[in-house]
Amino acid sequence: MDKFAVIDTETTWGDAVMSIGIVIADSVSFEPVDKKYYILTPYKHHGGMFTDALYLHNLKPDLECSREQAIADLKQLLARHNITTMFAYNATFDLQHLPELRALEWYDIMKLAAYRQYNPAIPHNADCFKTGRLKRGYGVESIYRLLSNDHSYYELHNALTDAVDELTIMRLLNHELVKYHCTKIG
Repeated sequence: MDKFAVIDTETTWGDAVMSIGIVIADSVSFEPVDKKYYILTPYKHHGGMFTDALYLHNLKPDLECSREQAIADLKQLLARHNITTMFAYNATFDLQHLPELRALEWYDIMKLAAYRQYNPAIPHNADCFKTGRLKRGYGVESIYRLLSNDHSYYELHNALTDAVDELTIMRLLNHELVKYHCTKIG
């Protein structure tokens, strides 16, 4: 596998997907090679916690369309890049909201990022369970700050920028993709 994908979704108050961000990355360098941003109609009008982030910093979607059109385009993107593996932070959430992508192999970035044995940036005095998982503070924002030492970082809750940030977490963790096999879901 020479490329993989990282995906993020944002949902409405009614739990419908209103936006999807996806980044295709090189499996060695973890650098982005392609990305797409979808805003789904009519769901963008339904409101959600992060509706204000849909067009953040004048970010324009590649497609503003129905869910069916977005999924069809997304599948074409994945096929064009020969993508069979999908990564997400708290991947169960995204997989539940995108059952059309169930045929892919899904992996959860959080399952490495939140564990002391996989994340050397977790301080020795951090409050962890016996398994090594942080008891709290293991969301994207906290982990990104910890790994990057950028304490001014804030998660924007825009599906595309969040997918890029989740890829950055993977790069900062500095694990080869094979290390994520223990995080497979679905």
